[in-house]
Amino acid sequence: MARPREFDEDAALAAAIDCFWTRGYEATSVRDLADSMGITGASLYNAFGDKRALFRRALQHYSEHGTVRRYIAQADGQPPRRAIMGLFQAIIAESLADPRRRGCLVVNTALEIAPHDPECRQAVTDRLDRIESFFRDRVAAGQADGTIAPPLAPDILARHLLALVLGIRVMARLRPEPAVLDAMAAPVIALLDGTAAGHAGAASE
Repeated sequence: MARPREFDEDAALAAAIDCFWTRGYEATSVRDLADSMGITGASLYNAFGDKRALFRRALQHYSEHGTVRRYIAQADGQPPRRAIMGLFQAIIAESLADPRRRGCLVVNTALEIAPHDPECRQAVTDRLDRIESFFRDRVAAGQADGTIAPPLAPDILARHLLALVLGIRVMARLRPEPAVLDAMAAPVIALLDGTAAGHAGAASE
């Protein structure tokens, strides 16, 4: 008969997420993980598998419970333009509230691991696709109700907005300053108003 777990698995997973998020995947050892989770290496392997399996689970949990996912889940019913602007405000607020400058675990993974790990690359792509879909749906709704300018197709505009999100996430690790991050988000208004359509359209060709 299997012995019951002698630790809180949710708390241990939260500690593992923090460890990966702070140190990065490559710089995090199994010993680092076990120490931060308050368990033995054997318990870690028994409960979560190896380091890579634990990281995949940590990334999934982060993606499903992080600020962006929570915001998207709560944005239904908001006017399209307000929903888009609100997501940028939420991301900037989260970045400024983190004294450790950890950025976004998904974006960090895209830069560190995804280029040479197909499984992680797919996981990151799936999560970024959710954000792009959020933008695309809101842009289409905003263009339909007249609150977002029509020059750019929803899919093109959504990709430009996603690119701004990624840029803000990266810059937040280097210069988490309100003026810097707000300035990076300023083009959102121009994109939604159509005043940046000419430049954006040329860049997408």
